[in-house]
Amino acid sequence: MFIDSHCHLDRLKLSEFPGGIREVIELASEARVSRMLCVSVTLDEFENMAAVTQPYSHVDISCGTHPLNQGDEIDIERLAQLADHSRVVAIGETGLDYFYAPETKQVQQDSFRKHIKVAKQLNKPLIIHTRDARQDTLDIMREEGAEQVGGVLHCFTESWEMAEQAMQMGFYISFSGIVTFKTASDLRAVAAKVPDDRFLIETDAPYLAPVPHRGKQNQPSFVVHVAELLADVRGQTIEQIAELSSANYYRLFHKTNT
Repeated sequence: MFIDSHCHLDRLKLSEFPGGIREVIELASEARVSRMLCVSVTLDEFENMAAVTQPYSHVDISCGTHPLNQGDEIDIERLAQLADHSRVVAIGETGLDYFYAPETKQVQQDSFRKHIKVAKQLNKPLIIHTRDARQDTLDIMREEGAEQVGGVLHCFTESWEMAEQAMQMGFYISFSGIVTFKTASDLRAVAAKVPDDRFLIETDAPYLAPVPHRGKQNQPSFVVHVAELLADVRGQTIEQIAELSSANYYRLFHKTNT
């Protein structure tokens, strides 16, 4: 069975799914996806996301504000209050994205630091987004003691050197549909080297659909294609990828596989 460690069910265009989120969940089940983590991108949308996913016991949730969704400075007390929700297994997604919004560097950095503080306060792992901000991401992780809670660098597209440094701080590396793209040979080389006990698989649905669905709306059932690619580049069976990535998910997010 597979686990989609990062998706945004509340952001799917449900016009493509007559049965709504229930149909998305059923399609995932048919593809042997047994669990998924629905990831928060704004605090204002958190309560709706929690309500939409409430009927599904195998859907975990996170709480946080994406670096590209920064307005005013984040309210750390509100973040801590919302993130204390019983179904929240992680803080984020948070992090830094200088590719799309370099002009908000300072606001992003402040938010990132606050997310790490809340993660430590609640003892919940971090979900980190990083793009064109490699050194600042690592520096802030170290300065704020992110290794105390660990977490994951999601939708990883960076270098082996960054992966190594993150893993030294107790973080996992998650691969999305990007790893299936023809232009992603460097990323596939990283995916081949990450240890068995440090990788996760994800869709980031509804974004970044993997080959052979590139250009379509992504969905959790497509995580199987990420697993197939990893099996190929790592010289493992797809069953091994499913077993290893699922075990890693439960270990990271403090869950028991029941």
